[in-house]
Amino acid sequence: MSIRDTSRTDCITVRGLDYHVRHWGKEGAPKLFLLHGWMDVSASFQFLADALGERWHAIAPDWRGYGLTGWSAGQPGAGCYWFPDYLADLEALLDRYQPDGAVNLVGHSMGANIACLYAGVRPARVRRVVDLEGFGMTATRPSQAPRRLARWLDELREPPRMRAYDSVEAVAARLQQTNPRLPDDRAAFLAAHWSRRNADGQWEILGDPAHKIVNPSLYRVEEAMAIWSAVTAPVLHVEARDSETLRHIAGQEPLEQFRQRFTAFRDWREVVIDDAGHMLHHDQPERVAQCIESFCG
Repeated sequence: MSIRDTSRTDCITVRGLDYHVRHWGKEGAPKLFLLHGWMDVSASFQFLADALGERWHAIAPDWRGYGLTGWSAGQPGAGCYWFPDYLADLEALLDRYQPDGAVNLVGHSMGANIACLYAGVRPARVRRVVDLEGFGMTATRPSQAPRRLARWLDELREPPRMRAYDSVEAVAARLQQTNPRLPDDRAAFLAAHWSRRNADGQWEILGDPAHKIVNPSLYRVEEAMAIWSAVTAPVLHVEARDSETLRHIAGQEPLEQFRQRFTAFRDWREVVIDDAGHMLHHDQPERVAQCIESFCG
């Protein structure tokens, strides 16, 4: 069964970049801003938007360097992406689409990290945050700085490249390899929006390879927690029962100890979704939509 793309699209200028923004649902309905994750695109929320229906006006940008939004340097692998730029882009988007009142932010993975940080930096601007599989990043030590900077310099010298695929069906197969729960129709839909055919007739991912360059700055969990502690909006953390990402980010840190970082939030609530992995909005979109509606409604 094919899935119909029900989104409407805008192309607007945000901080000098052509930004591609998708809309679902009813104009004039309460707004939800849907923020996608690393190496993803706004169309990733199609199944969730279907489950939310006309009760909401869902708005989802392609972040800079992803999907149909412009790239920082205009050349593949030539630029760098700094996390604060996502916060500034988000603020410009909110000023455009909901200039008045507090907003509802729904973020997945990297998008959830952006939402949680923005809610701490602009607490009066945010009404609710739904954090889908956002955990922050692995804690670092100052002693890692020299090697991290050296690696960054090495990767700038030889920028990464995106893998190309022989067909859109091969892209869909790659998505199902990463997420075995993904049914054929959803994989085919995502592949068609996650990639495009290049001049050589191959299908390449719609993302700047520069996103794969390591960040030269270490992640400081103490700084993130200081920002989280300023969040006044209630935060709903929605986690997959089989979250491989949680285990990966926690690394060698015991999960109970890792979870202590979330005590920084003033109002932190948790829901665990069964039969789902990191892409829980693909695996269980109806269940995720129920969580969002009961929390934000």
